[in-house]
Amino acid sequence: MIQLYHFALSPFCRKVRLVLAEKKLEVELVDERYWEQGSEFLRRNPAGKVPVLRIDGLTLAESGAICEYLEETRPEPTLMPEGAAERAEVRRLVAWFDDKFHQEVTSKLVYERIHKKLTRAGYPDGANVKQGVRAIKFHLDYMGWLLDRNRWLAGSSLSMADFAAAAHLSCLDYSSDVDWNRNEAVSTWYAKIKSRPAFRSILADVVPGFRPAKHYADLDF
Repeated sequence: MIQLYHFALSPFCRKVRLVLAEKKLEVELVDERYWEQGSEFLRRNPAGKVPVLRIDGLTLAESGAICEYLEETRPEPTLMPEGAAERAEVRRLVAWFDDKFHQEVTSKLVYERIHKKLTRAGYPDGANVKQGVRAIKFHLDYMGWLLDRNRWLAGSSLSMADFAAAAHLSCLDYSSDVDWNRNEAVSTWYAKIKSRPAFRSILADVVPGFRPAKHYADLDF
């Protein structure tokens, strides 16, 4: 059995879960309180971070490395286009969401409002929250710009870029931090991607002490 050590509101874990589900790989989800830095978990990943995937006799860490491994060893259905330039664009957008979007939005909203309380790391920083609220508008507009030109974020087919973006937005949507009225193209794209079977377990997530937004699991918003 494939095992994924994860935290439900980690966008990096969600990205791996989406890829696993899209490729129809059965996985046992193991909730990991990574912030406690337990010795057993640190043996799996000395960096002390989730996700960690056990598969094929290997223990893999870092969501990017895990997703690339899954794509190379389980190539169907493919989540990377054939052309080198197209693949570079997918990787650019994955990095955009996992780096820039995460730094400017996810860490300022989800981490401040939810993770801090769960990990007993103090109270939300109001300045950070305000920065996140401002920054997400730019990112939604940029996604809309991409979707005006492409069927999916990186081109004509669903790719790893879409799952990276959806992983972050689903965490933010859990706490109702996404204005879906801001850009129709983005809301249509998200409705389409969250209707996929791969998204079912994500929509079923409930973090103790934090109820999801009423519309969170509604496929029609």
